[in-house]
Amino acid sequence: MEAEKLTNKEEEVMQVLWAMEKAFVKDMLPHFADPPLHYNTLSTLIRKLEDKGYVAHRQYGNTYEYFPAISKEDYQNHFVLNKVVNNYFNHSYKDLVAYFAKNEKVSPDELREIIRMIEEDSPS
Repeated sequence: MEAEKLTNKEEEVMQVLWAMEKAFVKDMLPHFADPPLHYNTLSTLIRKLEDKGYVAHRQYGNTYEYFPAISKEDYQNHFVLNKVVNNYFNHSYKDLVAYFAKNEKVSPDELREIIRMIEEDSPS
């Protein structure tokens, strides 16, 4: 995926759209109550997301229904997790797992379960 990184506000809009699956701008507005977004502001954000390749639309006359063009999982895998691993764990997923194990966020039994899952999914 070669999509551009999102701003915090764009990520917030995508979170709403991922949850709703498809929506008109007016239907998304109630999800931005604190602080509230103006219709035109939200519309502009969605158009920017469309330009970046994250959102697509269906047109009904003069009205547009928007939907995610990229899954939440794809975005998380590409930007969120990679950013954390690269910035905080020296590009090492092993260091990430070790961090959680050392800080008792993952138990030895959970680590064994993770290893079992990896071994089952690995080609022989």
